[in-house]
Amino acid sequence: MRASACDAKQARQTSTQDKTIVTMTSRISPLAPTSVPAMPPIAGVRFATAAAGVRYKGRTDVLLMVLDPGTAVAGVFTKSKCPSAPVEWCRDKLKGRKARALVVNSGNANAFTGKTGREACAFTARIAAKAVGCKPDEVFLASTGVIGEPLNASVFDGVMDTLVANARTDGWLDAARAIMTTDTFPKVATAKALIGNTTVTVNGIAKGAGMIMPDMATMLSFVFTDAPIAAAALQALLKECVADTFNAVTIDGDTSTSDTLIAFATGAAAGAPKIGKATDPRLKGFRKAFMAVLADLAEQVARDGEGARKLVEIQVEGAVSKASARKIAMSIANSPLVKTAIAGEDANWGRVVMAVGKAGEPADRDKLSIWFEGIRVAHKGARDPSYDETQVSQAMKSQTIALKVQLGLGNGRDRVLTCDLTKEYVAINGDYRS
Repeated sequence: MRASACDAKQARQTSTQDKTIVTMTSRISPLAPTSVPAMPPIAGVRFATAAAGVRYKGRTDVLLMVLDPGTAVAGVFTKSKCPSAPVEWCRDKLKGRKARALVVNSGNANAFTGKTGREACAFTARIAAKAVGCKPDEVFLASTGVIGEPLNASVFDGVMDTLVANARTDGWLDAARAIMTTDTFPKVATAKALIGNTTVTVNGIAKGAGMIMPDMATMLSFVFTDAPIAAAALQALLKECVADTFNAVTIDGDTSTSDTLIAFATGAAAGAPKIGKATDPRLKGFRKAFMAVLADLAEQVARDGEGARKLVEIQVEGAVSKASARKIAMSIANSPLVKTAIAGEDANWGRVVMAVGKAGEPADRDKLSIWFEGIRVAHKGARDPSYDETQVSQAMKSQTIALKVQLGLGNGRDRVLTCDLTKEYVAINGDYRS
């Protein structure tokens, strides 16, 4: 059964427990979390980062995750018809259902690179497999950064043995930093659950700030657990939980060529019963924890939208179906006019009406009601009789904005997360290749 939007919200709250306070700098998004979780080790997972010089100077840009033998793997990827070479590589290698290593680089997406890109993937997998001691088919790859530039995979050859030698079980923030591009802060999340009488852990990292409207996956995100879950069960669980987490986030309406979400289950949690099917009732607690990590990471991506100053939750109720509510919510969330109005702290319900009307879904103008931050500004096709400009303007100064639409047609409801659209977004993307 697919997790609900309410489940996603509760899940985010679950995964933010036991956090330690961190100091944020002025360069970090004002919406960044004020704390990060204490990330525990995952049995069967070691990792290290290095500065290979893919694109950036003086910063880590490659991550190697080393996984114990027998680790199960599952993944969902972009539905773009122009996928990156690493996406194609991973889709093919999922057939083996086992993983021993993950190599991720930032600075170059290895997308739209033709034969050269495919050769770069094969080369990277070979040298990683040799260093780790596994088959190339057990190595998974992901790349993020500029599209259309050939990836010089030879740079990995100079750091791979060192990465394996330095691999350890701690330093999850370092791992998340190594895969950042225009992100302003590293994104990590963790949660625990019981399978039988054994406590298992779920850790996740993600990157993403622009070119974000996932379709079956998200930007780059990697989730790890010590739970003994078979690959088929993990795959079903991943597809189920991504729908109301990562696939319910948009920054700019653009689906990347490189969207990748991969989950790894080492099975190293001593005493935990083996799970072969996603319908196993013993997965109830784990499903909640897994959903919590995905939901937390997805919200962090929305909070780090390029140039963002406001986190926006779009709630659509009274639609003819959940699917219809999702399409309308995305139409609102992706509207440049709605997003710029929010950036200007203007509760411009006329732009919301426009976005509802253009969504191509059932809607009745004369039944439509709209709220900003819990204040009803429009009702049954007209401005609310009790509308108070001063009250609404003050509410719009909040860093988090709840925008609700009631269609009055049925019981369908959904929610998506987005952010405002500022001048800084234009500046970041105008200079991105410079």
